[in-house]
Amino acid sequence: MTDGLTRSSRADARDNRDRILEAARALFSAEGLAVPMREIARHAGVGPATLYRHFPTKESLVTEAFTEQMGKCGAIVEEALADPDPWHGFCTLVIRVFELHAQDRGRTAAFLSAYPKALALDNTRAGTLANAAELARRAKAAGKLRPDFVVQDLILIIMANSGVRATDPHEAAAASRRFAALAIDAFRADGAAAPLPPATWTPQLVS
Repeated sequence: MTDGLTRSSRADARDNRDRILEAARALFSAEGLAVPMREIARHAGVGPATLYRHFPTKESLVTEAFTEQMGKCGAIVEEALADPDPWHGFCTLVIRVFELHAQDRGRTAAFLSAYPKALALDNTRAGTLANAAELARRAKAAGKLRPDFVVQDLILIIMANSGVRATDPHEAAAASRRFAALAIDAFRADGAAAPLPPATWTPQLVS
């Protein structure tokens, strides 16, 4: 009897937590990170006490809400790295990350700007960047990626893609796909023209 009640309580707690995160993501998307915690609780159908029991601070809630987004980006890079054709994997990486950014509409960038010391995401970003660098190394070794490419270039085009804005999400996705195609052409080893200027800044993955 007691075990049954305990399992039921745990299930209720997980359900409440999931509803809070779902509400937070929806409201952050619609209203930005300044949305009040009480509004998130109301949208999730829980009381403020329940919300704060799961997420004692606004930063803890925002960090958890965006961990999933960073995880998606990391998964894309891992899948691209597993591709036996490194150039195909690299192209797929660019296309899929651009698509993810088109859906994100700048929310992750806003989070990273507001909470730059979110350590869990810092660790995720470091691993994702290392995998992206390894993928680039393999694509260069295959003779497909221009030899002067550095991982900062990937971050640069991701940041540029974040500037794509359209009222209609389908239009934003279409613009991102076109930009991805242009970027991939610029990265081809056989399409390289003049050498690139030196990369002197530290990469910061924004999604």
